Amino acid sequence: MPTVLLLSGWRLFFYAGEGNEPIHIHCRKGDMDCKYWLHPEEFEISEAYMYNMNSAAKREIRKIIFDHFESIEKAWDDFQQRKSA
Repeated sequence: MPTVLLLSGWRLFFYAGEGNEPIHIHCRKGDMDCKYWLHPEEFEISEAYMYNMNSAAKREIRKIIFDHFESIEKAWDDFQQRKSA
């Protein structure tokens, strides 16, 4: 589970054994947990799931993902290349 970013108590990470899913990021802070799909073509994200999150937490993590969109995308590409090697 490589960590991509630690910020404001949030841990953003990938799981290694998820098969060939498209680009996405898992996020956890305390007992809150969520997963977002990244859509690089549109510079957009969509919620795959969320657990125990209020609207303020959703706004916060969405902002973090958008602020770091390109670095998450690059980390994903690097991670996929390492898995394939």
